[in-house]
Amino acid sequence: MYILKKSLGQHFLHDDAICRKIVDALPVTMGMKLWEIGPGGGALTRYLKDIPGIGFHALEIDREKIAYLLNRYPDLEGRLKEGDILKEDPPFAGSFSLIGNFPYNISSQILFRVLEWKARIPTVVGMFQKEVAQRIASGPGNKSYGILSVLVQAYYQVEYLFEVDQQCFTPPPKVKSAVIRLRNLGDPYQIGDVRKFTRLVKAAFGQRRKMLRNPLKPFFSEEILKDPFFSRRAETLSIAEFVNLSKQII
Repeated sequence: MYILKKSLGQHFLHDDAICRKIVDALPVTMGMKLWEIGPGGGALTRYLKDIPGIGFHALEIDREKIAYLLNRYPDLEGRLKEGDILKEDPPFAGSFSLIGNFPYNISSQILFRVLEWKARIPTVVGMFQKEVAQRIASGPGNKSYGILSVLVQAYYQVEYLFEVDQQCFTPPPKVKSAVIRLRNLGDPYQIGDVRKFTRLVKAAFGQRRKMLRNPLKPFFSEEILKDPFFSRRAETLSIAEFVNLSKQII
């Protein structure tokens, strides 16, 4: 049996109905490539590895879990690698989808990795801490609307699918969980300069309680900042408005 490691924030999903529900949320097409992040004890892996007509790989940071999985599922040999998604390159050439009960301590960083690879990732199905999932799915005017909401929704349709009770895990985590699905929209806002857009969004939400003219001083002249628009706060702006602002930066 595998051993839990608190240092890796490990909480293993044991509810079979929830596992099937997560797997069923993945749109499967013939010939698709699928990368599972953090298979742990194999709760999802046992279903994913046998989906017909797809290329499947998994990435696990814990060597003991890899030994456990290979012992239990010998057919994972060559498809299961030890590594950290924040440092590893994808195991596929071209496009691939991502799935996982993502480690909560790096889930936001995983999303920034997804954004790095957005041209290659059509779909993501993942379990996150409920608070993070709500943040990703939130719209303008919501207290949880923030950097992740804007940057992810600029390229992906976010679907908040369902919540998962703490008792579905061993050991039960102290936080609640939720599963979301991301579907790639391409570049609907025609963002252009991604770095400029990202810097602006991060700066705006860096002082989210203040009027925009305060956090955006480095981007615009005093004259421009006098416009009533800059009396608004970051959480009230739509993605389109953030994009438009970023295009005005000289």
